[in-house]
Amino acid sequence: MNPALHLAHATSDDTTRLARHVNAAYRGDTARQGWTTESDLLDGQRIDEAGVADMLALPGAAMLLALNDKGELLGSFHAQVKGSVVYLGMLAVTPTLQTQGVGKFLLEAAENYGRQHGCTVSKMTVISVRAELIAYYERRGYHLTGATEPFPTDPRYGIPKQPLVLLVLEKALG
Repeated sequence: MNPALHLAHATSDDTTRLARHVNAAYRGDTARQGWTTESDLLDGQRIDEAGVADMLALPGAAMLLALNDKGELLGSFHAQVKGSVVYLGMLAVTPTLQTQGVGKFLLEAAENYGRQHGCTVSKMTVISVRAELIAYYERRGYHLTGATEPFPTDPRYGIPKQPLVLLVLEKALG
């Protein structure tokens, strides 16, 4: 892992750069430079500035940022505490930096965020056809619960190119 990573919490001043960062990590030609692209699954954007602002305003929520020594945004991850569960979502790492420990750094930070707020379970959803991403989380202690959720139909989160469903993964936090 890159020892120069620093953790920060996003504020409302970060909405523009976060929307740009997340969209570059998930969609389009830029996203194809990494292994976690959704470009073949969805058209359109992943999120807009209003969506980022909405996520930042959720009760118990934090958008965790991985920054380098220059303050450049390398990755982000949303965490929201709901009772004893921390819900994680929208892990976004600069495509050219994927496989260099930024995602692992943010996953550990998000789980710690949950622990600090008394959570005993970490929960997330992953698009069912993303086998490589599911395997990534399984290597980090997550397991498929057997539960599914419908993929959002709001086009501001993307337009599916095929039918999609979300699989629920969980991990006990110790």
